[in-house]
Amino acid sequence: MEERKIRVAITQGDTNGVGYEVILKVFADPAMLELCTPIIYGSPKIAAYHRKALNIDAAFSIINHAEEARDGRVNLLTCFDDEVKVELGQPSQEAGAAALKALDRAMTDFRSQLYDVLVTAPINKATIQSPGFKFPGHTEYIETSVGNGEKALMILMNEVLRVALVTTHLPIKDVAKAITKEAIIEKATIFHRALKRDFRISNPRIAILALNPHAGDAGLLGTEEKDIIKPAIDELASMGIQAFGPYPADGFFGAGTFERFDGVLAMYHDQGLAPFKTIALENGVNYTAGLPIVRTSPDHGTAYDIAGKGKADEQSMRQAIYTAIDIFRNRQQYDEPLANPLPKLFHEKREDGEKARFAIRPKDQFRKEKPAEKPAFKQETDEES
Repeated sequence: MEERKIRVAITQGDTNGVGYEVILKVFADPAMLELCTPIIYGSPKIAAYHRKALNIDAAFSIINHAEEARDGRVNLLTCFDDEVKVELGQPSQEAGAAALKALDRAMTDFRSQLYDVLVTAPINKATIQSPGFKFPGHTEYIETSVGNGEKALMILMNEVLRVALVTTHLPIKDVAKAITKEAIIEKATIFHRALKRDFRISNPRIAILALNPHAGDAGLLGTEEKDIIKPAIDELASMGIQAFGPYPADGFFGAGTFERFDGVLAMYHDQGLAPFKTIALENGVNYTAGLPIVRTSPDHGTAYDIAGKGKADEQSMRQAIYTAIDIFRNRQQYDEPLANPLPKLFHEKREDGEKARFAIRPKDQFRKEKPAEKPAFKQETDEES
């Protein structure tokens, strides 16, 4: 029997931006349907409007429920019937509300396991705000909706660089007080686990950036490196995590030092993302690690300035889909050997020097008896099994 293709849910994003343009351009290539089964969460009317306005040759089939999605075609799931005015290049509350309806439907369907991975087209963080969305962005919304108590980690990545953030959408004036030893350890631990499970790196090396210029210059420009960041790095090392630093951000990226590491943990948004987007302008991907859901997005925004002009580059959206599929497969491969672990190995070690007798059985199957005054042997757990 032929294996079912991976189902990729794609939310429409802001309907006045370039979301539909990059989605339709990606699936104008029929080879994409050999790789996955897309389910676009949005509006057939709005999708058709963009397709006509941009003259993109991309067919889609309209469905009302994710269960109706079929391999070999672009499935467009109707999330609302309301008439939404499309004003290409213009932010509007109407477009924000339409983006939220698609997101909400996608979250509901993930809880019912109706698709495998999620790719989100860009939203306008201001116009999407409403009683149902009071979050700084996608990451926090998804963490709350389907995180099951797990903490999210934003990772910006391409083939040569992965940058994660200790703090994400915070005003600069609030960053320093949010940098704590506990926060660094929490984010670095999630990062380490993601590098192993999601990217299959057996022993990842993580660089930790400094907060202050020149890593504080021995306290002259700030003491966070000495008081917070270095102790966090030392504790991570004691946990078996290869973490190094703190490195001054300017020289770290300027000298190409990032190439020596599997991941870079930046203290705040622009510290990590400004150099990343300079290096990975066209093929960068935003990945939300640490959650049960695999979610990626292109690393650009709504791009109102070029919306409706046919100039949007779909490469980042295509790469976001590729990345989500790769991570989904990596997780399956990583988790498979752990699904049915061998029972623990126990042995009975004689005190008189005789060869130990081994048995594979659950620990609670051993008989519980009061020990004799001079026992012939004792039971021990084989910790190396």
